[in-house]
Amino acid sequence: MIMKEDNRNLLLAITLSVVVLLGWQYFYGMPQAEKQKQIAQQNQQAQSQQATQPSGAPAAPGTAPGAAPAQPGQAPVTAAPVAATREAALAAGPRLRIDTPKIAGSLSLTGARIDDVSLKAYHETVDPKSPIIVLLSPAGGPNAYYSDFGWVAGPGANVPLPNANTVWTADSEVLTAAKPVTLTWDNGQGLLFKRTISVDDNAMFSIRDEVENKGASAVSLYPYGQVVRVGKPTTLGYYVLHEGMIGSLGEQGLQEYTYDAIDKEPALGSATHGKAWKDVVGGFVGITDKYWAAAAIPDQGKKYEGRYSSVQTGAVRTYQADFLGEAVNVAPGASASAASRLFAGAKEVAAIDGYEKNQGIKRFELMIDWGWFYFITKPMFYVMDWVYKHVGNFGIAILVVTVLLKGLFFPLANKSYASMAKMKAVQPEMLAIRERYADDKMKQQQALMELYKTQKINPLAGCWPVLVQIPVFFALYKILFITIEMRHAPFYGWIRDLAAPDPTNLFNLFGALPFTPPAMLHLGIWPILMGVTMFVQMKMNPEPPDPVQKMMFTWMPVFFTFLLGSFPAGLVIYWTWNNLLSVTQQGFIMRKHGVKIELWDNIKGMFSKKPAASVVAKPIVEKPATDKPVAKVVAAKSVGKKKPEPAAAAAASEKPANSNEK
Repeated sequence: MIMKEDNRNLLLAITLSVVVLLGWQYFYGMPQAEKQKQIAQQNQQAQSQQATQPSGAPAAPGTAPGAAPAQPGQAPVTAAPVAATREAALAAGPRLRIDTPKIAGSLSLTGARIDDVSLKAYHETVDPKSPIIVLLSPAGGPNAYYSDFGWVAGPGANVPLPNANTVWTADSEVLTAAKPVTLTWDNGQGLLFKRTISVDDNAMFSIRDEVENKGASAVSLYPYGQVVRVGKPTTLGYYVLHEGMIGSLGEQGLQEYTYDAIDKEPALGSATHGKAWKDVVGGFVGITDKYWAAAAIPDQGKKYEGRYSSVQTGAVRTYQADFLGEAVNVAPGASASAASRLFAGAKEVAAIDGYEKNQGIKRFELMIDWGWFYFITKPMFYVMDWVYKHVGNFGIAILVVTVLLKGLFFPLANKSYASMAKMKAVQPEMLAIRERYADDKMKQQQALMELYKTQKINPLAGCWPVLVQIPVFFALYKILFITIEMRHAPFYGWIRDLAAPDPTNLFNLFGALPFTPPAMLHLGIWPILMGVTMFVQMKMNPEPPDPVQKMMFTWMPVFFTFLLGSFPAGLVIYWTWNNLLSVTQQGFIMRKHGVKIELWDNIKGMFSKKPAASVVAKPIVEKPATDKPVAKVVAAKSVGKKKPEPAAAAAASEKPANSNEK
């Protein structure tokens, strides 16, 4: 009967595991891939339609794609012509080259937009000959992504201001980290505009806008800065990763909105949906991807209005993160200025933290999505990065940090494993109590608690290593998944990217067969090694008497092996190494307490039809004539330092048998 129940539970476990894996693939994996495919097709169609539409028609204030923040009296923005390719868009007008140690690109003199930025240090694949990452693209081409700064006129003002069609004059042909450039433009009605742009060794642009009033009347202007993205980009769609609008707006703190979320916000104006925060001081607004970001940063000491918006224009949807500063009054014969910055680059931890510390950008560190376990994730990254600088390999750094974590939690784990060893030692007594009070759960629990108290055992102690490991696991997962330092970081052998899954696969014989199995069957060498170490760790402990629990513990390593098959290789390496350390530690503690390691017996039991001897408790649990519980008598023999003599053991086993014969 028990065998039939085990078989039924086993079949049920296999069925449920298959259902979970297929369900995940069908309800999440396939729809997510199809969603991204549709978004890419829609963006391509939208760009094609936009390229065939006539240009040059003025748009209503605040509704044109890439328009400056809405303000009464704002001059209309003229749409730029759309080219078929990025290269054609770059060649459509005069440009000023950008060249720094980290970025390459150009600045459009038409509109003075920073709209061409590529990242020299990062390639699309692990192949160093693959193309470098393109971050910003010109407004006149497909997948436009750019930033610009300037002035918005105050209410009632009717004065020409520089816009997307303004052609500026530059005092240099190249912008470098050592040499800033100055752009000038005269509106012909008494206002002279000057813009000085500098850039550091990484990816931070500093913009200083100045206006000189040579006219006869005062003018009121509002400084602004913005990041604009045309078309909804393809996102990875992971719950643990934020992609979309991001910013830290004064006391409002971190504000994150996905592209879909900002589309659903209430209307800010005609055809514009979004969210606005007024009278905030400090912070930034921008758009982030997994590893890259572009952020407009206002003057950290002055009030501004921050805004995220989404505008539908024909088949194209444009996303915009912008700020609008306080009014600046420029009297005749006077001048005024506004300072702002643009970050457009890779989200390197050292650079991001340096900008917050050295340039005073409020909460700029939140540009990197450290997650809920921030207090664990970021310190762990710092430790790992420090180790990496000494060993030169992030994979080795993961192994070293795992050892350090084991050392940190050693007292807790030592106490836990010691308690588990005691639990194993008194398992026969626990079985006897359960059998004796099988029909009275209350007395059964009372007797077990008395046994725990007598032997000084904490039945929950075995859970602590797992509970402690969960936040560490997620913190490491975050580090591997979101930090660019882990991107394309190699280990040894076939692992060329710790942030990507193990590229090998059991189901095509590790590349011997010329086909690619589905994602749900991705099972590389390292996940298999992880499953083996988890299996060994499970089998070191005695088999649970409950058949359901036994089935769960037996199949849990298999389930986790498939589950972690698509996880980053660095995370699987950590889990495997952690299991090996745990097995070593547990084995040492069990030997120290004189507890038998059940590994080989449990493995043999898997191939034997007879139950293991440690589980067969009939000779112990028969109720004697006296009312005194047998459990306490057996406990004294089992837990003591000396083992019972063979003769005594034989007598103990024969006595209940004789009583059965009677």
